[in-house]
Amino acid sequence: MSVDTPLIGDFTAAPAQSPLDGARIGVVTFPGTLDDRDAARAVRLGGGTPVALWHADQSLHGVDAVVLPGGFSYGDYLRAGAIARFAPVMDTIVKEAQAKDTSAAALPVLGICNGFQILTEAHLLPGSMIKNNHLKFICRDQALRVENNQTAWTSQFTDDEIIAIPLKNQDGQYVADDATLARLEDEGRVVFRYVGGNPNGSRNDIAGITNEVGNVVGLMPHPEHAVEAGYGPDDTTGMRNGTDGLTLFTSVISSLAGATK
Repeated sequence: MSVDTPLIGDFTAAPAQSPLDGARIGVVTFPGTLDDRDAARAVRLGGGTPVALWHADQSLHGVDAVVLPGGFSYGDYLRAGAIARFAPVMDTIVKEAQAKDTSAAALPVLGICNGFQILTEAHLLPGSMIKNNHLKFICRDQALRVENNQTAWTSQFTDDEIIAIPLKNQDGQYVADDATLARLEDEGRVVFRYVGGNPNGSRNDIAGITNEVGNVVGLMPHPEHAVEAGYGPDDTTGMRNGTDGLTLFTSVISSLAGATK
C-alpha cells in the first residue's frame, strides 16, 4: 500500500518535523462514513499527517485539527448527523473546538457534507440540514464563491475567489430562521456560496458557514475530491484537473503554523 493512501486505521503517524511539515490532522470514522480515506489523502497531499480517529474513542490522540468527512453516519437514521452527534469522540471535539471560545488555540474543525450536518446537530454551527428541495440525490461539480477567507480553513483563498468543488448530497438544503441568517450575513460568517444556480434550495445560496471565531467550518461540497490533478473537476487547464479543494487543507496547516509562532 502506497504511503499516499494510508490505512485510515493506522494510528502510527510520524511526528511533525516542523510547523508546516506533518501537522497532525485527525479524520473521524463513524459507522457509515464513506470519505474518510479520501479526506486522509487530501490531508497528506496538503502536507499534513492524517491520523485516524474512531467514533467510539474519546481521545483525539494529540491532533492539531479534525476533519469530519462525508458519508451517511449511522445510516442517517432520525436525521442526518443526529446520532453521530452523540458519539464519544464528539464530546471531546465539541469541548476542544470551543476552548476559551475566543482563542486561536481552539481546535480547528472541518465538517464536509455529513460532517457539516453533524456540526449543526452538535451546535458547533447554527442552522440545520433538510432534504434537497427537489427531493433527489444530486452529484455534480459545483461552482462556489469564497465569501470569507479569514477562517482557519480558507486563509489561502483570495477574497471572492470562484472555485469548483464536487457536490453530492441528498440532505443538503441549509435552513435557519431569519434572525440566524441575518446574523450570519452581518457577521461575515457565510464562507462559501453557490454560484451558477442553487443545487438544493439552501437559504441565501449558502454552501458553507463558520462559527464566530473561525476555527469551525462546515460545507456541503466535497473539497477532498478536488485535490489531485486528473481526478477533480474540469478547469481551464483541462478535464478533471481542478484542485481547488486542496487549499482548505493547506490553509489549515498554514494557520496552525502561525498559531505556533
